[in-house]
Amino acid sequence: MESYKREFIQFLQNAGVLKFGDFTAKSGRKIPYFINAGEIKTGENIAKLGEFYAKSYLDKMGDKKTVLYGPAYKGISIAVSASIALSKNGLNVPFFFNRKEAKDHGEGGVFVGYKPTAGEEVVIVEDVITAGTAIRETMDIMKGLEGVKVCATFVMVDRKEKGQGEKSAMAEVGEEFGFPVYSVVDVYDIIEYLEEDPANEENVARIKKYLEVYGAKA
Repeated sequence: MESYKREFIQFLQNAGVLKFGDFTAKSGRKIPYFINAGEIKTGENIAKLGEFYAKSYLDKMGDKKTVLYGPAYKGISIAVSASIALSKNGLNVPFFFNRKEAKDHGEGGVFVGYKPTAGEEVVIVEDVITAGTAIRETMDIMKGLEGVKVCATFVMVDRKEKGQGEKSAMAEVGEEFGFPVYSVVDVYDIIEYLEEDPANEENVARIKKYLEVYGAKA
């Protein structure tokens, strides 16, 4: 396993972002592990998370300047921290996020921060994609930005789960909307990491059993 993947998984565990147990995803699926960006609660940790997103961005996008979009609520801090980390690497990109409810006074509208204009490209930063439910909601919101194109999405973990069919949710999202979805690590990296310690045997078994049912075929 690449060293940065190991470092990232360790970071997720130490920050309480990666947890094991019985959880319900937004899709309604009962899942044996949970990725919760809401557990990032300190300046040090959010800065570190932004660095991992920035590394992924620079690896995949190079020095291409886009606009970062963080869906409310967890995506907001990710967008802010990633934009700061990118600026430290010499790439100054604007960011924005949405309100859950449109504001009818002051500046109004559903978006906060930079407002992209026609011809600009947007990169969505999310925590995870399970069944693609949240990203489809995001794309509905994006329809309010005429002439703006989403060119990529970055997430922490590719869960490698089926979406609406047999393909992975990330693959389905990419095909449906015409942009790639990138992750820092995937669930099989997590399994490989956990298997190095026999104390994780039960969690590994539960994740593998879950993937037998919900794992994507492609």
